[in-house]
Amino acid sequence: MTDDQTVMIDFGPAAQRVTALLSGVSDEQLTAPTPCGTYSVADLLDHFMGLAIGMRHAAEKTTAAAGPDAPAPGQGAAERLDPDWRQELPRRLDALTAAWREPSAWQGTTEAGGVTMPAQMMGIVALDEVVIHGWDLARATGQPYDCDPHCAEAIIGWLSAFPDEQRPEGAFGPIVSVADDAPPLARAVALSGRDPEWRA
Repeated sequence: MTDDQTVMIDFGPAAQRVTALLSGVSDEQLTAPTPCGTYSVADLLDHFMGLAIGMRHAAEKTTAAAGPDAPAPGQGAAERLDPDWRQELPRRLDALTAAWREPSAWQGTTEAGGVTMPAQMMGIVALDEVVIHGWDLARATGQPYDCDPHCAEAIIGWLSAFPDEQRPEGAFGPIVSVADDAPPLARAVALSGRDPEWRA
């Protein structure tokens, strides 16, 4: 916690869990479906590559350079996936983690994907992206996955602010009902519009 009581969350454990999944993704699984809408595994990985850059820039309060390699916020396309994704995505996640470890990342306002909001809120959005899409990737490829309860509770607090009738269009699916005593990760997944019981 910084002097002005800004709450900081370490992205390290969440990023490491995603990195650990990558060696378990086979080339044959790249066309497999995921819990993330119409995304295939390759689409999801491309989205991960872009969001890691975009959310790092949000932490640094800088703007990504335009060009064919610039991330496309909110989009993922299998045909654009870097062939070196198994090595490149961990590097991008490490850079994302380092950027959000800076106290200044959580202060003031920042922008990502054309949306400006308080940096404290953007940090939770970035964490949500890493954790929930990590769950997507794990389920799509049949791998175990867990999440630090503190991170899951932070995501639950963020997603709970959007009842179904107020959810940003295209951002989340309808809330899925789960038991009140469901684990924090399952509740976060359900609030994101995914069925915690989804299987490939």
